[in-house]
Amino acid sequence: MRAALVVFLLLLPAWAARAQAPADRPSLSRAERRAIAKQQREADKAQAAAKKDAPAAPVLSERDREVSESLFVDGVKYVLLEDYPKALDRLGKAYSFNPTNAALNYKLAEASLLSGNLRDATNYGSAAVRLDPKNAYYYLLLAQAQASQKQYDAATRTYAALVKEVPNSGGYLFNLSDLYLAQGKLPEALATLAQAEQQFGPSDEVSFKKQQIYLKQNKLDLALAEGNKLVAANPDQPRYVLAQAQMYAANNRLPDAIRLAQEALKLDPGNAGAHLLLADAYRQQKQAEASEKELRLAFDSPALDIDNAVRILASYLKQLPNPALNQLALDLAAATVRTHPKEAKAYALSGDVQTLTGHKREARNAYLRALKYDNTRYQVWQQVVLLDAELSQTDSLLVHSERALELFPNQASMWFFNGTGLLMKKQPQQAVASLEHGRKLATDTPELLAQFDSQLGDAYHAMKDYEKSDAAYDAALAIDANNWAVLNNYSYYLSLRGQKLDKAKEMAGRVVKEFPASDTYLDTYAWVLYKQKDYAGARTALETALKTTKDASVIEHYGDVLYQLGEKEPALAAWQRARKAGGGASEFLDRKIRDHKLYE
Repeated sequence: MRAALVVFLLLLPAWAARAQAPADRPSLSRAERRAIAKQQREADKAQAAAKKDAPAAPVLSERDREVSESLFVDGVKYVLLEDYPKALDRLGKAYSFNPTNAALNYKLAEASLLSGNLRDATNYGSAAVRLDPKNAYYYLLLAQAQASQKQYDAATRTYAALVKEVPNSGGYLFNLSDLYLAQGKLPEALATLAQAEQQFGPSDEVSFKKQQIYLKQNKLDLALAEGNKLVAANPDQPRYVLAQAQMYAANNRLPDAIRLAQEALKLDPGNAGAHLLLADAYRQQKQAEASEKELRLAFDSPALDIDNAVRILASYLKQLPNPALNQLALDLAAATVRTHPKEAKAYALSGDVQTLTGHKREARNAYLRALKYDNTRYQVWQQVVLLDAELSQTDSLLVHSERALELFPNQASMWFFNGTGLLMKKQPQQAVASLEHGRKLATDTPELLAQFDSQLGDAYHAMKDYEKSDAAYDAALAIDANNWAVLNNYSYYLSLRGQKLDKAKEMAGRVVKEFPASDTYLDTYAWVLYKQKDYAGARTALETALKTTKDASVIEHYGDVLYQLGEKEPALAAWQRARKAGGGASEFLDRKIRDHKLYE
């Protein structure tokens, strides 16, 4: 509150220098003169009310005067120390001796305002103005107290009285116009600005304010006229030309907008705002090639603010992947990085574009560069570890997840990634520790809980703790009965153990019904049937899988089924094809081929 008050009171000097008006002051219209006259009448009314019944100043003894002054000084000290109860106590006692002292009333108003007692602030402020109508600070404090209570009409009258009564206070006309604007009193605001323009001469500030008012009144021609005045007064300043162009563009007068944007570029060839305006205008005119050219020029300009670049690129993210836009988005992201090489958000956004356009390795590198400049954004860490997992970069996944957990130890999802990495590294005990810890942090997020339970099922199975493995899978399915990955893994592991085969068949059958062409799911279903000695059913499922698969384990399983059906030569041929297919086969494959015999 104190800082706001200080700013309020420092407005006068900025305009005091304009007291000498130029000879060519603009004349006022009849409507503006009427509005000003109305303001002056209101100011006169407010001043007359303030002076009415003013009490006579008391005659103080020398001792009373000294006591009052001492209490006043003490009170001012406590105001400065922001101890407002003591300030009000001392100033109130001083007031009892000398209630007609303007400075004392002003300080009581200030202390009351700063302590939140707005009603007393208004009363004491009114008294201060009444007792010394030539002190601008008294009016300002009173107006602030009134505005704080949303007494905007009263605050308006106070400003009008200030301008009328206090010499060289015309600068406060701008505060008065802002107050009118806040109330939506546009004609009064315009009249006040016209009065300021008459007193101080044309200025950028007045023209800009008048433009905004005209636009609110849907008076485009008048707003443009003000803009033309600014351009004429500042012929070498591209920002005024560009402001006019933007006004034309906002009102769908695209040819005029394009013409002025091009003029702005003649004054400032690297003006990013002009290129952006042209890009949008050409886009609206269906000139795609011209629009793209201007957009690239804007992004190549160091003058393009990073936040504007991010905002524009973010609009492209919603449209990706899109073959027609992918390369443009990639180029704009690269340009953003070039022009802002130390901005974390530039690299993060580049990573988003790379991810959506399928460049996962480049995306991960971009995210890591972003973290170099700002490692406080959890979402970026999350993207890094996601890509580590998708790229099967297990060591990187562990390193990055551990670094992230140092910064964000309470993020459940990062514990999930860490546990997943440990499981991929075949460290199931450590994986269980991370996953169980993270699960405790995810109790309010059912979907994340299901993911933890799914991974815990895999981890406990790897530890041969089958009871906990089954319990974890059951918990995941209780949250999402159609978690296909869990249904597949759960049924496959049950088949390997030869346990609960009916349950395994039911789960695997549901998955195959949903994904009838998936070789992985068909292999699981076939292996459950195999364990139930339904070799014919297993053969049918595997022959469907063989139409698309190159997986050695699926081919090997087909050989096992053929062997059980008595087709030993075809079984041997299948095993040999499995060996040629590469990794994924069982440890028994070579023995099967060597001995022409099934081993399990």
